[in-house]
Amino acid sequence: MNTPVTIALDAMGGDYGPPVVVSAALRMLAERQDIRLILVGDQELLTHELRVSKPNERLHIQHASQQVASDELPSQALRLKKDSSMRVAINLVKEGRAHACVSAGNTGALMATARYVLKTLPGVDRPAICAALPTKIGRTHMLDLGANVDCSPEQLFQFAVMGSVLVNATDNIAKPRVGLLNIGEEEIKGNERVKDAARLLGNSDMNYIGFVEGNDIYGGEVDVVVCDGFTGNVALKSSEGVAQMIGYFIKQEFKRNLLTRLAAIIALPALQAVQRKIDPRNYNGASFLGLQGIVIKSHGCADVISFSNAIKEALLEVDKNVPQHIGKQLESQLAERDAL
Repeated sequence: MNTPVTIALDAMGGDYGPPVVVSAALRMLAERQDIRLILVGDQELLTHELRVSKPNERLHIQHASQQVASDELPSQALRLKKDSSMRVAINLVKEGRAHACVSAGNTGALMATARYVLKTLPGVDRPAICAALPTKIGRTHMLDLGANVDCSPEQLFQFAVMGSVLVNATDNIAKPRVGLLNIGEEEIKGNERVKDAARLLGNSDMNYIGFVEGNDIYGGEVDVVVCDGFTGNVALKSSEGVAQMIGYFIKQEFKRNLLTRLAAIIALPALQAVQRKIDPRNYNGASFLGLQGIVIKSHGCADVISFSNAIKEALLEVDKNVPQHIGKQLESQLAERDAL
């Protein structure tokens, strides 16, 4: 892009707020000379946080007098927090003053606000949350991860289109392999909603590979995993829980006696290599797909590295014009189905 990419950062969101967001912003400005960042939040707090850093003409503060609490109802945030850091950051995207917004704040409030302010793309019933997950040979993208508890077959089809476009743009995969999450790979398995969605996908020109099961998510044989938000969120949280349990057991075994402590020292390089491959900080930054603008959700407990990666995801989606491509692809798919 000829002009610098501008990203609005909700500096008050998340578990740690300004200290993490400001540090991540400074880190990104040092890495990239072609970007501008807007810190949105309490001006006094943000100015204090920047007191030891050198002035940077590519970093600006946009004051917001309110912030959304982590346990606040989305409806309440939407109605009563019109000057929250979250709302102001999204407004900057709507007004064209920023190309994208990144927030670690309340997920429900962020989705409700983004949908209200930015609106959905033509052909999109509901936006979906999409995130990258590590696999044996790379990564896959999964959606929806919690925005839509109940979904129609048509909406699952839309999720597939949106996820396919995202992976095509960000991972440079010409025809991403799309799988529909189910309780079995056989055509007779699953509820009628999933079966109907499979028929829609099978009749499209997407690279639909059929049903995939939960243990296929991390195998590396599918690029886009499609499911409703209830199933996706449960699958994601279950995976996180299993990973934490395995990590706990490994640590406990290595601490068991002197011999296992020595074994831990020998195994340390291999363990560190594995940790780098599956480090959740490297996959931080979930996309709110289907909106007329780019909104990236960072994990609430993100550290500086994690939040920096969420900013990188926003920059990549801006560079690849993801919303525009989703809109065109949906229009093309719907026209093709109408012609059948």
